[in-house]
Amino acid sequence: MKVLMVEDERDLAEAVTVILEKNNFTVDNAYDGEYGLDCALSGIYDFIILDIMLPKKDGLRVLKELREEGIKTPVLMLTAKGELRDKVVGLDTGADDYLPKPFHVDELLARLRALGRRKGELHVDGIIPVGELNFNPQTLTLTKNGNETKLTLKESQLLELLISYKGSYVSKDTIIEKLWSYDADVEDSHVESHISLLRKKLTNADGKITIKTSRGIGYRIEE
Repeated sequence: MKVLMVEDERDLAEAVTVILEKNNFTVDNAYDGEYGLDCALSGIYDFIILDIMLPKKDGLRVLKELREEGIKTPVLMLTAKGELRDKVVGLDTGADDYLPKPFHVDELLARLRALGRRKGELHVDGIIPVGELNFNPQTLTLTKNGNETKLTLKESQLLELLISYKGSYVSKDTIIEKLWSYDADVEDSHVESHISLLRKKLTNADGKITIKTSRGIGYRIEE
């Protein structure tokens, strides 16, 4: 899953980024509200972690403009303000959850997982069924009848993305936007290579699940 973190405390942002990436999230960082809004308006993120006290444009204003533009990405407000009034204002503005600083990283991860369940992307214990397979994006594994197939991080992120589109085709451009950061030098061949490797692992794990290619359109999961 792809996360945008809008936080001006760079040390905190970098520390949280490391932890999220170790837990198989892809993270982009923005250090002020204006740039954060520009990134968020792209609509490519699964979650946004948004501080309230930001330079150039505060988090509440960013959130308000996002919702006015129809961006429905779940937003977790992250702020030093823990008073009830600030929490109410944030939630009323369109936030989906609220976490005051200082916080424990385990709680942050738990709240992101909870937001994922609300979106219908995660299931019991984080397991996502794929046909007769059980896919665990946290452990990067596919399991069937006790037999386990290990995925790489990018293969896991790719499979999770394809599943989230629920049978619709996903373009190469979308895959690149979701799985790599804005400044990454990624070509179509990178996507084709990861698709090929993931397709082989799905075949070895189950034999019934595959990735269908439609030239010029994209890819989709198919039984």
